[in-house]
Amino acid sequence: MAPRTLATHTVAGCTITAVLGDLTELQVDAIVNAANGALAHGGGLAGAIVRRGGWVIQEESDRLAPVLPGDAATTGAGALPCRWVIHAVGPRWGDGDEEHTLRLAVRSSLAEAARLAVRSLGLPAISTGIFGYPKREGTLVIVDELVRWLEAHPHSTLRDVRLTAFDAQTAGLFAAAVEARAAGSAGEA
Repeated sequence: MAPRTLATHTVAGCTITAVLGDLTELQVDAIVNAANGALAHGGGLAGAIVRRGGWVIQEESDRLAPVLPGDAATTGAGALPCRWVIHAVGPRWGDGDEEHTLRLAVRSSLAEAARLAVRSLGLPAISTGIFGYPKREGTLVIVDELVRWLEAHPHSTLRDVRLTAFDAQTAGLFAAAVEARAAGSAGEA
């Protein structure tokens, strides 16, 4: 599936783009994986990343596990068209304090990207798949936390963040959240 841009907004020199497409096909410096704490990449996005990138990603992950909810760890990308995979552990819906943990997972991912001096990053809708976080609320939290982080780190190397989903519903929700932030920024000017 060729990626399709649905919305864009620039914050602190970084272009945020909502994309309908396959995260594993993005040509960026790094992608974020919505991972579980054991970094066992069997299903969902994590499984797709290992299937496309190769078992080496799982082998590296095994050496880094466990990772606590809200934290992130980085491996190489194997055969993926990026250099790194940042494995972010988001909350499972129903475990309590989900919004706080999702915000931590986004911040941890961005901190890893900054540590690696990443310029371009693919970011999925962490926790909104098999972890059950409601998609609308999750995409709003992710976009809000991304914007807050970029505003707090205007000198970061990040210049391109692609909020990417392979399903039209999630990609559309990312686009709506990006457009809402853009409209809010225009109203503040």
